[in-house]
Amino acid sequence: MFNVVVIMGRLTSQPELKTSQSGVSVTSFTVAINRQYSKGEQQTDFIPCVAWRNNADFITKYFGKGQMIAIKGSLQQRSYQDKNGNNRTTYEVVVESADFCGKKENADEQAQKLDNEVEQPEFEEISMGNLDLPF
Repeated sequence: MFNVVVIMGRLTSQPELKTSQSGVSVTSFTVAINRQYSKGEQQTDFIPCVAWRNNADFITKYFGKGQMIAIKGSLQQRSYQDKNGNNRTTYEVVVESADFCGKKENADEQAQKLDNEVEQPEFEEISMGNLDLPF
């Protein structure tokens, strides 16, 4: 049997890192994906995803709202009770791996933004005068 899901789309919101009761990192997010349903017509599907441990840390650190993301994972069904006590069923993609995709300019802009957030040390030029170097 196979249970493999591969999707690529845009994050609909900023992923937030949370911690489970047992102390494990987790994030839940939604990926918007365009799907053609008629000649030239598209609809958008919103796919719920959940990432655990290192995948959750990676996604919340390097991805933001509107950014393209490629996800490989598996489909999971989960049952729960809502606030009113009604039984509900939901389906979500459990992330096995996440990758960057889209234009390189977007990645460069993101990297520049991260560089600006990190304080750079000040360097002072040292004068060597007329010293002869051995090379």
